[in-house]
This record gives sequence, C-alpha cells and structure tokens, in this order.
Amino acid sequence: MNDIPPSSVTGELLKRPRIALYPGTFDPITNGHIDIIERGLNLFDRIVVTIAVNVQKIPLFSLEERSTMIQECFKDSERVTVGSTEGLIVDYARQHSAQAIIRGLRAVSDFDYEFQLALMNRRLERTVETVFFMTGFRWIYISSSGIKNAARCGGNITGLVPEHVERALQEKFA
Repeated sequence: MNDIPPSSVTGELLKRPRIALYPGTFDPITNGHIDIIERGLNLFDRIVVTIAVNVQKIPLFSLEERSTMIQECFKDSERVTVGSTEGLIVDYARQHSAQAIIRGLRAVSDFDYEFQLALMNRRLERTVETVFFMTGFRWIYISSSGIKNAARCGGNITGLVPEHVERALQEKFA
C-alpha cells in the first residue's frame, strides 16, 4: 500500500470550511425554508441565508424585519448567519468564500427557472456550485406568497411558519 501524502492543494481544501449561500427574498421565512436550511447543515459547515433584494418585488416586510425573523429562527446556531445583497449572488458567494448556492425545488415547474439560474451562475462563476434540495413533502405546497395571501384573508397559517413570523403577519394584516 502506498502512503502518498496529500498535495498542499488537497490539504487546503480539506481545511477550508464548507460554506453555502441560501438566497431568497424570505418575505417571510417559512417552515419549508427552515427545513432546507437544517438539511443543508448536514452537508455544509456554515450557511449564509442571503436576502436577495429584488427590485421587481415589493416585499411586505422590510429588509431589517426579514433579517430579524431569520435570525430569531437560528438564534441558537452559530452555523447559520444572515446577510443581504442587491447584486449578483455569485459575487456575494465569492465575497463570503462560499462554494455552493442552495436552491429548493417544490415542483417540476420550479426546475426550469432554477436550472436556467444555475447555468447562468455557473457561467458567471465556475467555482460556485448550485445544490438543489427537494422540498420536504410536508412543505411542498407552501410558498411565502401563498402564506401572505392566506394571512391577509384571515386564514390559519399555524404550523406553516415559526410562531414569531405568524405573529408578525397577524400584526401586518390587523
């Protein structure tokens, strides 16, 4: 058996923390998002939940409110941090030494959009991979938009979002 020492490049890669970004608008964060983040922590040392500022969307919650809600969800975890960007996700990934971008897929209809996005990101930054997570079956039908619409009309959203997010939605629509 040959005992070949790992190259310095391999050694450096092994020491480097595995960091992933999980971008989205998170308006608001849902239990589906939380499920993907928790599952992502099985593969990555750290996840930066990245609130992507999308000028085409008018959010219900401010950037600060969304950030606070996400931080509250992971207040006991040093492995999850929250950031935001108005620019390209791959640039933000490079700035944070992230090797991957996490994306969730709920249905086949999500795949076309996500696939195009992943290909563009790969073209812009070849060192950042996109990792797709299938949404947990319990959460496959929920979206932030659907939850906001239900809450706006007085629907019961208990169990679809964390309690503090449910309270924040009730306050917005009171």
